[in-house]
Amino acid sequence: MADQHDDPTRPGATPDLADLQHWTWVMGRAQQMMMEQGLGLIEASKAAPGAAATPFANPALVRQAQDFWQENIALWQRLVDPAAAVPPPPQSEGDARDRRFKAAAWREDPWFDWIRRSYNLIADHMLRGVDALDGVPEKQKEQLRFAARGLVDAMSPSNFAMTNPEVVEKTIETRGQNLLDGLKHMLADIGKGQLTHTAEGAFEVGRNLATTPGKVVKRTPLYELIQYTPTTERVGTIPLVIFPPWINRFYILDLTPEKSFIRWAVEQGITVFMVSWKSADASLKDVVWDDYIAAQVDAIDTVRGVLDVPAVHTVGYCVAGTTLAATLALLAARGEASRVASATFFTAQVDFAQAGELQHFVTDDQLALIGTLSPQGFLDGRYMALTFNLLRGRDLIWNYVTNNYLLGSDYAPFDLLHWNGDTTNLPAKWHLSYLTDLYRDNLLVQPGAMSVAGEALDLTRVTTPAYVQAGREDHIAPAESVWKITHLFQGPLRFVLAGSGHIAGVVNPPAAGKYQYWTNESGATTLADFVAGATETKGSWWPDWLGWLRGVSAEDVVAEGARLPGEGALPALGEAPGEYVRAR
Repeated sequence: MADQHDDPTRPGATPDLADLQHWTWVMGRAQQMMMEQGLGLIEASKAAPGAAATPFANPALVRQAQDFWQENIALWQRLVDPAAAVPPPPQSEGDARDRRFKAAAWREDPWFDWIRRSYNLIADHMLRGVDALDGVPEKQKEQLRFAARGLVDAMSPSNFAMTNPEVVEKTIETRGQNLLDGLKHMLADIGKGQLTHTAEGAFEVGRNLATTPGKVVKRTPLYELIQYTPTTERVGTIPLVIFPPWINRFYILDLTPEKSFIRWAVEQGITVFMVSWKSADASLKDVVWDDYIAAQVDAIDTVRGVLDVPAVHTVGYCVAGTTLAATLALLAARGEASRVASATFFTAQVDFAQAGELQHFVTDDQLALIGTLSPQGFLDGRYMALTFNLLRGRDLIWNYVTNNYLLGSDYAPFDLLHWNGDTTNLPAKWHLSYLTDLYRDNLLVQPGAMSVAGEALDLTRVTTPAYVQAGREDHIAPAESVWKITHLFQGPLRFVLAGSGHIAGVVNPPAAGKYQYWTNESGATTLADFVAGATETKGSWWPDWLGWLRGVSAEDVVAEGARLPGEGALPALGEAPGEYVRAR
């Protein structure tokens, strides 16, 4: 067997003269081909008749083509003759933070350094090429940018075994065992039809997730109502009803005890009720948006009745926040707005004109495709999981392809990613109408354009005190989009901009000491003005919300009788977290 130091295919091996001659010829021929192609494109741009019909009639694209080929030739020159080549430009801050290329070999090994720089050059010019397009509507250009970013992330050399130095080194070190381990991971994911993000068996609902003590006090075909056990002698007079998004399991607000918003709220002396939505099956095939609004009204009235109180506080997270806004409009139309003492919105949108990258999935073709995916009347939650993964493909797809398929690494336990993969099925009729009526046609902000139970909805009639929280880096419900609710509601409103995104910006317990939030007491009319005049506070926004809630009502009562789950008019049906959260 030849010594590994003599193997010219091994990274870092010293090639002999014949190898040098061969690769010099390859590089020289490649350089010649690129020069010929680049010069041809530039000459084509100068053609007189018919030039306007080509994309290279655009001066910006001409300059970009010239830049691309010049920079590409410079890369080849640095690889062939580093001493004579022009030094490379300093890496940008973005390049320095790119975790895909954190290994030293990406910069210290000339071959992999060239691969990395070539990829970054191509990626940069692909994205710049979209920006340089003339005559393309901005909405279509945004779709092209999204598609280009997805393609750029997919073609990264870190995603392929032979162009990733860490994978090459690992393969040599383990004699290929990493690839076999990775294949095992990949086949398991293919078998379940879903990408794995965290260690199997590390988490279980009711064991180390969703463990806040409480009882199920009501069960309908669409939801369970959970009442949590008080831990203080006295509790606020007005109870809190939380509506989580039905596209995910409710325990995002009741993760491990140290991260649980529910547990924290109970510890602050709040009587907390949680709605746990049922994952759709064929029995829910006729459920529409009106049914979710009716369910919210029913939960509100149930809590009012069992505790004998005139009103409740409410929280709506994401799509359930959108529905909560519609619920408030419905109650206002009926003259029943007083049933809700306050409404809190976690990263919720009502105006979808700037709804972010999810709008790329509501084209007519996409909607037609979605309609074919639900033959039994419900949409498999794995499709939605894939959609959200695509929004952050680099982190939620390709990172795992590299680490778990190519390097063969075991999965790390992570409660948030366990929840992320705990998919929920959706009623197909409701899901399609939601995408069409809200994301595509933006009907909710048009007074009277949508009706529920025979009542026309008008958000400008809502006067309920509202607390609106947005995430500064939210890619699902962009802060600019969430802000628009401030132009619609007519009652007292507090807007808070939290650090981080759609999940971490919400699930940020005070004890963690992470992130920050911004407030502005000057009455800004735009988000930009809000940010410009905002005051930054380190840590969680939860205490700010608690202070606001107590400002609405500071009265309290003894935590006894109906304040104890199962001790009121509704007997306990089982222990929290209930049955629906476990149903698949």
